Amino acid sequence: MPTYEYVCPKCHHAFEAFQSMSDAPLTQCPKCKKRGLKRLIGGGAGLIFKGTGFYITDYKNKKAPEKSGGDSAKPDSKPASKPASAAA
Repeated sequence: MPTYEYVCPKCHHAFEAFQSMSDAPLTQCPKCKKRGLKRLIGGGAGLIFKGTGFYITDYKNKKAPEKSGGDSAKPDSKPASKPASAAA
């Protein structure tokens, strides 16, 4: 439920009211009891993150995973050599 800001044009009393969006706007000032309250346009609350936290490393560009083909050789791998004992 949002918090609305009101101001009384007669006594200049400013206050906030916690109301549902479907509730009718307030019309009577709680301080001077006169009618004619004006609801102000507020900037709203900032963005609120809930949870364990967000870090700059959560959104770093990640490299695309390399495709592993059947017999595609990696450029930095060396060919396997035969052991010396196997030569006869």
